[in-house]
Amino acid sequence: MLQRHARAACAAAVATGALLVAGLSGSASAHPGQAGARSEAAATTAAEAPPALIHAMQRDLGLDHDQAERRLVNEAEAGATAGRLRAALGAGFAGAWVRGPESAALTVATTDAADVPAIEARGADAVVVGHSLTALDAAKARLDRTAAHRATTDTPVWYVDVRTNSLVVQAVRPEAGRALLTAAGVDASLARVVKSAERPRPLYDLRGGDAYYINGSTRCSIGFPVTRGTQQGFASAGHCGRAGSSTTGANQVAQGTFQASVFPGNDMSWVATNSNWTATPNVNGSSAQVAGSTVATVGASVCRSGSTTGWHCGTVQQLNTSVTYQEGTVSGVTRTSVCAEPGDSGGSFISGSQAQGVTSGGSGDCTSGGTTFFQPVNPILQSYGLTLKTTTSGPGDPGDPGDPGDPGGTWAVGTVYQPGDTVTYGSATYRCLQGHQAQPGWEPPNVPALWEQV
Repeated sequence: MLQRHARAACAAAVATGALLVAGLSGSASAHPGQAGARSEAAATTAAEAPPALIHAMQRDLGLDHDQAERRLVNEAEAGATAGRLRAALGAGFAGAWVRGPESAALTVATTDAADVPAIEARGADAVVVGHSLTALDAAKARLDRTAAHRATTDTPVWYVDVRTNSLVVQAVRPEAGRALLTAAGVDASLARVVKSAERPRPLYDLRGGDAYYINGSTRCSIGFPVTRGTQQGFASAGHCGRAGSSTTGANQVAQGTFQASVFPGNDMSWVATNSNWTATPNVNGSSAQVAGSTVATVGASVCRSGSTTGWHCGTVQQLNTSVTYQEGTVSGVTRTSVCAEPGDSGGSFISGSQAQGVTSGGSGDCTSGGTTFFQPVNPILQSYGLTLKTTTSGPGDPGDPGDPGDPGGTWAVGTVYQPGDTVTYGSATYRCLQGHQAQPGWEPPNVPALWEQV
């Protein structure tokens, strides 16, 4: 009997290596030859993309087969362009998002009208707004600190919405939202309160079924296979189990033990498995494989799979969201239009070939539709010193930056980098453009969509 994390429920949709090449090999300002190479990469996607991914995108996003593939390629290229513009605009950058059925249009916001020509030169639409992303993130941080000391059940969700250039508070009672903003000292010009009946909840349950079980009862879904040195394991949601809790697989065979778990605050955990289980980059029993963890842009398509409802797709609505469950507030999650139901918790969220995060909770269901939040995977990897199992990683070895032939520098395989981070590689210095965990072959000179030389 196969006992592999990907088969047990490391679920979600991934695109192909060809798609990854399209996203990591250039930007909107590429030379004509590079653009032709991207078109060739896109053309190969039809034969290689996982059928389940394309089917889920067609069903949930109202696309045909060709539109789904074009959307994935456009989103990969838009992420690279947005990363370069974020670095170029500096303090004036106010966010970026894609739009349209095929994500063919990229919009970049800035607080400085003088930036408009530079944005348009990259093929993006420019919009001038009043608040920088840094200012909005700082206001949300004040709200997070205030919420830690007061009840927020009537204001269960708040997030930075780059499309409206505001900090949004979703409130069951609008007066509760206004009171929270006042208590946090957030300038009224930065925020708006939206009335909403949403009351998100974590998505685990106590039913029998597949996926994995915690202490023989609660069921969740595996997120992503990982390694820590030679130790195999997987990342999942924190609310699924506490450190020391035991797990069994879908077949009820002993599997592993939770090594660390945080919930609320964040919603992250990792399980170390016994020698009968092997981490692989495979996804949901298909030939599709995870290639990395580059963060998707607002508006990009994102798909998830869990042990209850299987594959479903939607879009990234907001990054840097806080959500209040009955157990407490979780910050730093991503809000999506994807549906989910109890038992789907912990399962994979993927955009293209890139791992995004693990299912946290939400509202609604997959019959009437809903909103789901995921805990981004890169903070899990960074917090616990884990390496995502990908097509480029070796068996339990994230790579050795000191191998013979290494040109030297501070860049290292397995490190999680955020936009704006700088590293050295050889004799050059590079600035990170998109959040990701470094993989073998992703050395800064090789991936201009992730790094630019400074």
